[in-house]
Parts: sequence; structure tokens; C-alpha cells
Amino acid sequence: MIVVAVLGVLVAIAMPAFAKSRMSAQNGAYIANLRAAKNAFLQYCIERGNYPADSTPGIVPAGMEPYLGRFPWTAVNSLGGRWDWDYRQFGCVAGVSVYQPAASQEQMLRIDQTIDDGDLANGAFRERSAGFISIIE
Repeated sequence: MIVVAVLGVLVAIAMPAFAKSRMSAQNGAYIANLRAAKNAFLQYCIERGNYPADSTPGIVPAGMEPYLGRFPWTAVNSLGGRWDWDYRQFGCVAGVSVYQPAASQEQMLRIDQTIDDGDLANGAFRERSAGFISIIE
């Protein structure tokens, strides 16, 4: 019985650390993918003189296939949401969004603190309807 109690205490100590490291890994994967996606759209704009038209979440925007390469645009991302290209939406010219993420508001705030100003109401990374957008311009 003592062994079971000790194991219970160890599990209780380890679970918060595991949850924190899992969130950190999800955030890191999301941030890396977000940067890659933004760079792909910037490259498209540089080469073609304009951004692609707005698209539906999870659907690769027309003409972006060669720029995104093996980027998992159509898959659920590390935050449990869908990638979304926003052109002339949400008060900006261009941005990459995560649509309907499963991540908590606290987790999204941590991402904002890492890549922007720590305020989801404004800045280059902010909340939008049903998701969050990283503004390119």
C-alpha cells in the first residue's frame, strides 16, 4: 500500500510537468509551421506581385501548392485547428490563421508572448472570429 501511495504522489508531481512540456512542444511546432507558411506566402507575393485569393480553412489557396511544398496545410495542426489563408479579411491585407484551435486561451496567449506583444487584442498576432491570425501585412 505504501508503494501505491508513493507512486500516486510521483504521478501527481509528474503530470503538471508532462502537461507543460506537451504544451511547449505544441507551441513550438505551431510557431515553426506558422513561420514556414508565412514565408511561403511572402515568396508567392514576391514572385507574382500579389497574394493569392482568400481561401477556406484547410484548403490550399490556388497557386500555393509549389510554395507550400510538403507543408501540412490540409491536416489538423499541432493546436488542433485548421490552417487558413486570409486575404483582405479581419482588417489586414494578408495573414495566416489557425481556425477553431482546440488550444486554450492561455496557450494562445503564451504563443503571442513568444512571437508578438503578449496582447491577443492587437499586434501582429491576434484573435479573430473562430481563431487567431498572424498578420503578414
